[in-house]
Amino acid sequence: MTFLTSLKAIVTFIVQVFVIFPYSALTIRRQKGLITAESSKRREAETTPLIESNSTPAIMISDKVYKLCTSKESVSTLLAKDPTMAPGDAWKQLYGGHAAGEKESNSTAKAHRDQITPEDLTRALECGNWGPTQPSDLFLRLYHDALCTLDQSVSGCMVSPPLMGSCGVIPLTVISVVPDIMRHMSNLIVRADKEVILATNYWLNSVASKYITDAMKELSRRAGERGEKVVFKLEYDRGSPKQVLEPHYTVSEKEYLGKAVALPAKDEIPNLDLQVINYHRPMLGTFHCKYMVVDRKYAVLQSNNIQDNDNMEMMTHLEGPIVDSLYDMALISFHKKLEPPLPSHNSPAVQGGLGSFGDNDQKETSAQNRIRSRDFAVSHSESTKSRKAYAYEPRAINQPGVIPAGVPNDGSDINRADVLTGPSTTESVIRPANDSQAEENVVNGITGNIKRTGLNGANSQTGSENVHHSFENEDLGRAEMLRENARAAVTTGDFEHIAHQKPDSGPEMFTTTNDTSPSNGNGNGIAAMNGNTQHGLDGPDAVSNQFFNSGEQVLPQSQIEHPSSIDAPLPEHTTDDPHYDDNIAGEVARVQTAVSPKRGESRVEAVTRHLNHTKNVGFKGNAPECAPGEEMTPYIPHPVQEPFPIAMVCREPHGTPNHSSVYNPQNEVWLSALRNAKKNVFIQSPTLNAEPLVPAIIEACERGIDVYCYICLGYNDTVGFFLPSTTLSLT
Repeated sequence: MTFLTSLKAIVTFIVQVFVIFPYSALTIRRQKGLITAESSKRREAETTPLIESNSTPAIMISDKVYKLCTSKESVSTLLAKDPTMAPGDAWKQLYGGHAAGEKESNSTAKAHRDQITPEDLTRALECGNWGPTQPSDLFLRLYHDALCTLDQSVSGCMVSPPLMGSCGVIPLTVISVVPDIMRHMSNLIVRADKEVILATNYWLNSVASKYITDAMKELSRRAGERGEKVVFKLEYDRGSPKQVLEPHYTVSEKEYLGKAVALPAKDEIPNLDLQVINYHRPMLGTFHCKYMVVDRKYAVLQSNNIQDNDNMEMMTHLEGPIVDSLYDMALISFHKKLEPPLPSHNSPAVQGGLGSFGDNDQKETSAQNRIRSRDFAVSHSESTKSRKAYAYEPRAINQPGVIPAGVPNDGSDINRADVLTGPSTTESVIRPANDSQAEENVVNGITGNIKRTGLNGANSQTGSENVHHSFENEDLGRAEMLRENARAAVTTGDFEHIAHQKPDSGPEMFTTTNDTSPSNGNGNGIAAMNGNTQHGLDGPDAVSNQFFNSGEQVLPQSQIEHPSSIDAPLPEHTTDDPHYDDNIAGEVARVQTAVSPKRGESRVEAVTRHLNHTKNVGFKGNAPECAPGEEMTPYIPHPVQEPFPIAMVCREPHGTPNHSSVYNPQNEVWLSALRNAKKNVFIQSPTLNAEPLVPAIIEACERGIDVYCYICLGYNDTVGFFLPSTTLSLT
């Protein structure tokens, strides 16, 4: 970086902090005035025709955007040709500056959002690689509006345009607390063959991070037994003064070994090649993604950071061609040269990712995993194979995202595993767990051998229910604690879960002033608030209840009630007592066992124990017992034999504290969904303070659309001065 470039970066940062940020905070419109202004605009629009009756509206997806989306080139393709190229250089070579289209195209799309024609939808359809799937009219309307934003900025989509529209399957959804999401991530990591890409907004040494670091050590052990090395890329956002000059910077081993991050040292993971990037775009450009891509076959997208909290979080597990889109986004986000390159650089998901899969291959892999599981976790030099070098054989470039012709699309085959659906089969996702004695011996073998590696520390023998390793227990100085709190608040925007807040006392901190009202994030009881409100006391109305209960449970009721043998239940997978599974079905059975009552325990007590594994150990729940069929299922498996359309819509980190970046694919899809909804919209979010969203919700309601908003009252209200509203004041 030249002196002039560094000077420019420093001056820009100073202007953001002392000029733009205060100006935006003082001049931004609050929601009350905003809603009034938007209502006036709508009344004016109702009396003013958008276009003349004898004129023909212009095609809103410009020719330039259309050409970008139908191109055969992408960042992934360039790196397939030259894996030593930095993804940032590949992006610059393909897309150069930010703008793709022209201002006229941009303004036309905004002005005629409600004037989409069949020709526009056909053009949107041609801008995606949907394979055998057929997007619905509603889907194409949303996708069309996302594509129109590329005329303003290609960089806003954070993925190569040819990979925005794809297809795939979702074998698993997780709706639970952070440890359950980390359990699935840790299982995918230890099952990796060649590579792992993990990205998170914030990383903090915690129980959550220990699931990952333990899995890294176990993966290194398994790779050593195979005589191989695995490439591991990690990216997070831990704000640093270095990012004023370089938003992406490579983290040194000395830095990531510090107790705030606590990644494994190189000698603890000798068979992993670890590269760590810290990415933040000053001043407020948070890298807010949370995802992981394994072997270019599996991808997970989740809501939580790698840190402990007591939130209810979500995760989706994706397979099929859509994995190429997440892989491409991961490359673009990483930006820096990949050292070493990723083994999958020329093995796109539409070609099967790394290696091959299918019934025979999957059975063979499962058998190999079981053999490895029986091996001792301590690697002996005489039994460890010599490590193979990475294989980057030159061969024909496989175009990511483009599904090869001739792939059969048989949605009736529950054992289907091909490039359209990914490696997981419906059977491997939802079949009942095998609770035979042989299986249990394997499980016990895994546990015992992992303990010998020293992953669990000196206290690993004391039992998982009483020992919880967490950064909050570290002996931090006051200055260290303040510094970490400030970094967490700035980079996550989450002021409710500042790190290292120590409780003043024991379990008493969890008592509430009302049996039906838990404490909110600030530690203040919300019983008074509930007592003063006149709505929502009886839950959803009959119509809403029918809507919320319209889904179907894939797992049979018998499997939910008895997920494993009563006499030999599957032990819980914890950081103090790890237990890894061969497939999703095994994970589902293990987690469902954890929320099932032990002898002398009610189901609500079991769920309470599981949900409070990390943050609120000892918390006593007081909810009524659930009826049969209403049991909690943290892991929700899905049949995967039929792929469906999936669109990749993102937004890039924007550092300057203003609104110049709000017209982007992700935001536009939210608004388009509200504009084009025919029946109902469901929104779940910890906060609801986005400037354009509330008027759009009101407009949808006025059209007769049922809009359900599940929002946390009081969440992040401590920083309400800098936001257009707080959730509480808005309601």
